[in-house]
Amino acid sequence: MNKLRIPVIFLIAAIILPLLSWSSDSENRAKTIIEKHRIVFNQPPSKIPVAHSVDAPLMGNGFTGVAISGAPEKQVYYLARNDFWRLKSAFNQSFPAVLGKIEIEIPVLKEAAYKVEQNLYEAKTYSTFSQNDNEVNFKSFVFAHEDFMVIEISLSGEGEFLGKVNLELPSTDELIDNPPFDEVFPAISKSRITDDGIAYISRAFEEDVDIKSKAAAGLTIVGSDSNKFVLKEGSPITIIIAFSSNFKSDDCLQTVIDGVKNISKEDVKGIEGKHEQWWAEFWGKSWVEIPDKEIEKQYYLSNYTMASCTRDLDFPPSIFGSWITKERPHWNGDYHLNYNHFAPYYGLCSSNHPELVLPCINSMLAQQERGEYYSKKVCGIENGIMLPVGAGPLGIESTRRNELMEKHRKNWIEEGNVEDQGLFYGQKSNSSYALVNMANHFYSTYDARYTAMYYPFVKGVATFWEEYLTYENGRYVIYDDAIHEGTVGTVNPILSLGLVRLAIQTAIDMSAELGLDADKLEKRKHILSHLSDYSYQSKKGKKVFRYTEKGTAWWNDNTLGIQHIYPGGQVGLNSNPELLKIAHNTIDVMQRWIDFNGSNSFFPAAVRVGYNGNEILTQLNKYVKNTYPNGFQLNNPHGIENMSTVPNTINKMMCMGHGGILRVFPVWPHEEDASFYQLRAQGAFLVSSEIKNGNISEIEIVSEQGKNCKFFNPWPGKKVEVRSNFAEKQILSGEVLMIETQQKEELVLTQVKD
Repeated sequence: MNKLRIPVIFLIAAIILPLLSWSSDSENRAKTIIEKHRIVFNQPPSKIPVAHSVDAPLMGNGFTGVAISGAPEKQVYYLARNDFWRLKSAFNQSFPAVLGKIEIEIPVLKEAAYKVEQNLYEAKTYSTFSQNDNEVNFKSFVFAHEDFMVIEISLSGEGEFLGKVNLELPSTDELIDNPPFDEVFPAISKSRITDDGIAYISRAFEEDVDIKSKAAAGLTIVGSDSNKFVLKEGSPITIIIAFSSNFKSDDCLQTVIDGVKNISKEDVKGIEGKHEQWWAEFWGKSWVEIPDKEIEKQYYLSNYTMASCTRDLDFPPSIFGSWITKERPHWNGDYHLNYNHFAPYYGLCSSNHPELVLPCINSMLAQQERGEYYSKKVCGIENGIMLPVGAGPLGIESTRRNELMEKHRKNWIEEGNVEDQGLFYGQKSNSSYALVNMANHFYSTYDARYTAMYYPFVKGVATFWEEYLTYENGRYVIYDDAIHEGTVGTVNPILSLGLVRLAIQTAIDMSAELGLDADKLEKRKHILSHLSDYSYQSKKGKKVFRYTEKGTAWWNDNTLGIQHIYPGGQVGLNSNPELLKIAHNTIDVMQRWIDFNGSNSFFPAAVRVGYNGNEILTQLNKYVKNTYPNGFQLNNPHGIENMSTVPNTINKMMCMGHGGILRVFPVWPHEEDASFYQLRAQGAFLVSSEIKNGNISEIEIVSEQGKNCKFFNPWPGKKVEVRSNFAEKQILSGEVLMIETQQKEELVLTQVKD
């Protein structure tokens, strides 16, 4: 433990500094690393339009999503919005909807060579169609700041190419085609081209809904009053499209018409400049550099995809992101609460993009009232929160019992999967899953505003478990729960045991930060110290975790058997050696690196318990090669849930804050050179460091909130010099160092040479 450090005057601090040597060059370094990674499509995508994840190039700004398809002679841009849903709390009657599509026809390009390349750093897509000595180039992007899209088309070569642009409503290919199970819901649709050449479309759901919704798009060829064009060398055409909804404008149709009216090419240049600035700042907030460039590319592609689909605070993306190309999407495209909705966000806080997690969290806060209803109605627990499996935006419950469920899914009701009006599949853990990202955001930012916002929900989940748990024979037991969907009535599912511990500990720590509910502390601590232990079994001659104490013992796919480790967070490098050994054994036996559901939890769980770093990287390389060019997993329809897998794994291998101890390169193979800038860790610390030739160089830490930094000494047996912009230099020694910090303090740690 260090002694109290006395602040020194600015002059002395200036002599000690400059600290944080990478800060001034962070954007340039990020650009150098990321611009190398281009996402290339050498043939038109084939899985589009589909009711699940697509294999197409993806663009978006967190409000509007665009997926690009089609042959060179007919490029198709599928349009969707995060806030355009049919909003009704009923099974199979609420889903994200298709807005429409843009079709750009240039008939002469039939049989042209196809290539689409995405520049992740610029967040722009470049399409090149070559034929003989001619080349047609498309440049397109969705504006990062406002709801516009720009498409610029140019010709390199001789002659004149005729073309036209159509803004279309969804056709039969994009709409529901499986009645009566998939009901056809009437939408109010409009489509027209005005006298001055502005095309517009709108769709609205207003009948038999709980919340009315409407979305619109308007399109024009800049400087033209027609949807037709002549393409000549040196005379590119520019198309601009505006988007809006009834949640963003009182008259969204007029808004999009006005948005593209009288716009000039100079205006478009201004839009493009601001777009580039937004993305440069985004990438400059953090970066990593590693030897395996396939993994590194997937790292940035994943964060690009998430930044492209999650910014609307009231409307997080669906299970398939912002890229809805067919109604009704599988699983209603909803927010599935037994992991799918939460997994895409696991790596965003550590990548220093915590703001992108907020839409997911807000969608759960909107479910609080319904969770309180089920807690009381189903379990008789006042002020608790217990949520079913399906949710949508603005508090919508997408799996609520109705006549359609009673007719087509009667077995769910008979088998006990439905309780009251809610589809639970026997699982009590959905609400605890819902606070995983709240806890991650809380511990990595310690932002008092958000802590106050989250605590009522966290308190409700904690209250549910405080009342639901059965205390007998000196321990708390979870009865009548389920580890997998439909395994109704199991005892002490391992996932629930992990998530209950997370919920109770988070409630303790949040209430302490807020100075609330001191009277609940004793009961909460008693639960943590007396909650049932995990159950164990033997598999392949090794002691491993058992999925439940009574009920399901093992499952041949999925990763619920290790989710108490991650995202539950209950086993780590400072756990007792026997528990860590069992965790390693379970990873060995499960081998779920490429799993239909669970890769996003299996990799970080392996990191969390210190599994062999070389093996993790080997498996991660195999994982990233099992993807479409856009980063979605091959033959896995689940969409964005695996966008956390690579960033979260790499971040934790290089910088891990868990169990109150910050570690740098804890699971990284030391023979592999690597560096990272401002990864966010537990305690609201931004950490930067580098390992080269097996040696960890200086470690830079920014303490946002002035929390104590308990730091594992990465130089075994060596003393550590700590420099600060606020205080005098000090020398620390020991295996675990304690550094008292102040808000916004900048620290540099270096090894003291013998």
